[in-house]
Amino acid sequence: MVAFGKKLKESQIQEWQGYYINYKLLKKKVNRYAQQLEIGAQDHHYVLKDFSRMLDSQIEKIVLFLLEQQGQLANRLCDLRQQHDVILQLSNGGSKICELQEAYRGVGHDLLRLLFFVEMNAIGLRKILKKFDKRFGYRFTNYYVKTRANHPYSQLRQVFRHVGIGAVVGAISRNLADLQDHQGNYVSIYDQPALSHPDPIVHSIKAAVNKLSNSTNFLEFLGKHAFIMQDDLRSPSEDDVVEQRYHFMSLLLNLVNTFLYMVNTYIIVPTADDYSLSLGAAATVCGVVIGSMAVAQVFSSVYFSAWSNRSYLRPLVFSSIVLLIGNTLYALAYDLNSIVVLLVGRLFCGLGSARAVNRRYISDCVPHKLRMRASAGFVSASALGMACGPALACLFQTDFKIYKLTFNQETLPGWIMAISWLIYLLWLSISFREPPQEIKQDIIPQEVRAGTVVNYAVENGITQPLLLNTEPKQGENVDQEYDDGEEESCEKTRKPVTSILSAYRLLTPSVKVQLLVYFMLKYAMEILLAEASVITAYYFIWSTNSVAIFLACLGLTVLPVNIIVGTYISNMFEERQVLLASEIMVLIGILLSFHIGIPYSVPQYVGSALITFVSAEVLEGVNLSLLSRVMSSRLSRGTYNGGLLSTEAGTLARVIADGTITLSGYFGVAKLLNATLVPSLFICISSIIATCFTYNSLY
Repeated sequence: MVAFGKKLKESQIQEWQGYYINYKLLKKKVNRYAQQLEIGAQDHHYVLKDFSRMLDSQIEKIVLFLLEQQGQLANRLCDLRQQHDVILQLSNGGSKICELQEAYRGVGHDLLRLLFFVEMNAIGLRKILKKFDKRFGYRFTNYYVKTRANHPYSQLRQVFRHVGIGAVVGAISRNLADLQDHQGNYVSIYDQPALSHPDPIVHSIKAAVNKLSNSTNFLEFLGKHAFIMQDDLRSPSEDDVVEQRYHFMSLLLNLVNTFLYMVNTYIIVPTADDYSLSLGAAATVCGVVIGSMAVAQVFSSVYFSAWSNRSYLRPLVFSSIVLLIGNTLYALAYDLNSIVVLLVGRLFCGLGSARAVNRRYISDCVPHKLRMRASAGFVSASALGMACGPALACLFQTDFKIYKLTFNQETLPGWIMAISWLIYLLWLSISFREPPQEIKQDIIPQEVRAGTVVNYAVENGITQPLLLNTEPKQGENVDQEYDDGEEESCEKTRKPVTSILSAYRLLTPSVKVQLLVYFMLKYAMEILLAEASVITAYYFIWSTNSVAIFLACLGLTVLPVNIIVGTYISNMFEERQVLLASEIMVLIGILLSFHIGIPYSVPQYVGSALITFVSAEVLEGVNLSLLSRVMSSRLSRGTYNGGLLSTEAGTLARVIADGTITLSGYFGVAKLLNATLVPSLFICISSIIATCFTYNSLY
């Protein structure tokens, strides 16, 4: 599509000049608003009303022109259809068929030019809305899009959803398919689609239409759940580089690594308390056993993120070896009768956490058109591993010895995972393809040097001559100074950060609140999951099988809940509304979990746990979806990226939660439940208060 944009003739530009969004005029208007507000000449209400009116006028002009051009294309297609019907009656119409094919391709080329026109205007609209938000410090974009996008007479939808173009695309595709390779033997694409070989122009049109599509759906919601931040400044040449680096089997191996690591994390949860008792420690030491993995992950996330700047294969191999050693030590601790070996084994497992590499591979090596699916696959693999871990634990109800090695429900999770990582290591060594190093080194310089051709066209290229002499010279010096400042800071704002402190300085108050919310939900979930075996054994005398089934059922709610939220709830309510409602539901779940006065019952525990866990899952998806939009673009790449920050926040929450369980154990198992819920309650209330204070800035 960019190639066609480059081929736009000057005569066509002049012909359409009055119909492009007047980006330069709008930018000057934003600067003038800022000056007027600064001296008190206008108020915010007037600015919002006047700017909305200007945008409505600009969009109406674009839409009416778009409809006019679609009508012209439709008339041409009607004429071609008549010629098509005449040719069908001719016994020897080979040359006519070729001419007709070229005529259809000509319509396709004109449609591509029209799509390029729509794309430039859509990007110009997004950029001016973003500039308005940046200058005035509040989210005009959310108000404007929400009020215009869902209105029955919305013209904004015509720009972003290009209603009507689909009919033109369908007519071109069908008629070219009828004519192509079937001269004298016409085959319908509806009856035998396998016989249809789409014309290259049809491929280009479909790619352009897909690029313009920007609808909210479950796949996008689930993909954002992975918090793989998108880089909006990738150039066409970089897209070609990513295409060269993509390898399906390598992506699959990354997703398998994600799945196995989540299984490794949760497979010991149902038996950790029994294992601790077998080694002479208290049952509540299970908090340390489970949390030691998270402690190591705090550090491993950083060095794996840095390592992924240079290689993907080597960190994955190292991760598999360390996890193989860690699980072996975990299993051997029983026969060695050593709680120290047990903890060292879990520390090794945490040191092998390669989730930063998995995220980075999707971000850097998966083409943009597949990245959302790959991100959704990452989330699905994590959710499946979370459910499979406890489910597998309930299958290990056996006890036997081979030589001096014991195999029972406590050691089998370690042995099974060690074997799994060994098989994975062999598969990895055979099938993984390392992206070319020389290509990989070119990515960041290209990101710094250039954005897309379309972005360039909006501000500096094709549309700029159309905007000359549309505004008086008054205030032009101020505008020029502002633009120069933007250009000087452009390269700086695109460079990745080089330290954790630099990354922290980029966090706005609303982003910090989002990270606090993420910390809270991970803390609440870890308290619920890690102490489940101890609590249920004390209050309900549940067996390991019962605990494993309960945890597996909780894990299985992840995908259905995200389907409901991504498909329905996120389209009915603002994400900040869902965020606050989910926090309140987590608070209700925590309150219902307390044991006060009346005997503690299974319905109370299961019901409160389900409310807490499901609400936390909804909260996680919405929270990370918001974070992916509001976090600085500088945190989309480099070692200290947004994914690392969110991972560190969640991992730190797990560490503190597991430590809380162990410390609370000193008060006795009878007081463990309430003692661990009090910090959860305090953190949850704090996050709700913080969310309320920053509510207006959360979009």
